[in-house]
Amino acid sequence: MNPATLLLVDDVPENIHVLREALKDSYQIKVATSGEKALALARTMPRPDLILLDVMMPGMDGWTVCKKLKADPMTAPVPVIFVTAMGEVSDESKGFAVGAVDYITKPISPAIVRARVATHLRLYQQERALEALVQKRTEELEATREAVIMRLGRAAEYKDNETGMHVRRMSHYAYELALALGLPEDWAKVLRTAAPMHDVGKIGIPDAVLKKPAQLDEGEWQVMRQHPAIGAEILANDDSPLMTMASRIALCHHEKFDGSGYPRGLKGEEIPLEGRIIAVADVFDALTSRRPYKEAWSIEDTVAFLDKESGHHFDPKVVKAFAQVLPKVPAIRQAFSDADAAASSKADPQAPQSKA
Repeated sequence: MNPATLLLVDDVPENIHVLREALKDSYQIKVATSGEKALALARTMPRPDLILLDVMMPGMDGWTVCKKLKADPMTAPVPVIFVTAMGEVSDESKGFAVGAVDYITKPISPAIVRARVATHLRLYQQERALEALVQKRTEELEATREAVIMRLGRAAEYKDNETGMHVRRMSHYAYELALALGLPEDWAKVLRTAAPMHDVGKIGIPDAVLKKPAQLDEGEWQVMRQHPAIGAEILANDDSPLMTMASRIALCHHEKFDGSGYPRGLKGEEIPLEGRIIAVADVFDALTSRRPYKEAWSIEDTVAFLDKESGHHFDPKVVKAFAQVLPKVPAIRQAFSDADAAASSKADPQAPQSKA
């Protein structure tokens, strides 16, 4: 294991020499003689594991350097120990206030410096190890949650007697649409995870209606149109951002921008933005996918349909943003192709509303 890297910051060469002599046998040493150089070195590889920082320096003083280090996500976690001749209680308090973990007064005792450095390095390394463990566990939980959600989406799609990778593709289209609209990536990721649950309410629709090979009569259509409300109810009463969004998507993905959709007849921006995004992503994939009851439309014809329905079925700004998504469509279609799903016989979810 490589020794830890320390950054020594002091404008007086003699002070740097004393610190280097006290620490060189156990650590790799970097040196900066100004605040500006210290900030630059703190961002270069190998990044320091701990910084020993003087306060009284010409130009940028140590207080300012520490504030800038803590304001930068790249350097904020690195522990800073002030090493200074300023020994008043108020000076120490200010040092801790700007983010330092310790405060050593000059003239230094090499033994004390070594002990303090070793202590704070151990704490820093333990903290990083804990963060790595938490990150790993979080990723495992996220992967498990997404797998459960995807299977919930599959359950609804299988009940609708479809095959393919529809919910995977449309969720990625929705993610790219959100980014194209300038929404935060975290929000877009939640949308991508929630999207596969949009048709989960079909679980509550009788097979006689859902799988009827002929056209539905008016009474059967009324039953079919209950699936958004059923889906919203299945996903309701959970305060997490993911499930809250999933419930809204389930309820609103058949609303239309001109108010002619269902179940509530919402119009324009009354429809939650996630519902307006899913509407475009869902229909785009439905039309461009081959199904037993239809051939796949070309991308050009599908985009023309989206444009035609802009302001009627779809939010015009979402349709406009889809132009930025088009270059990414081939890669998404290849990554989640129906052909691959068929080859593995039990792959991922399937496609649009043949009756919805």
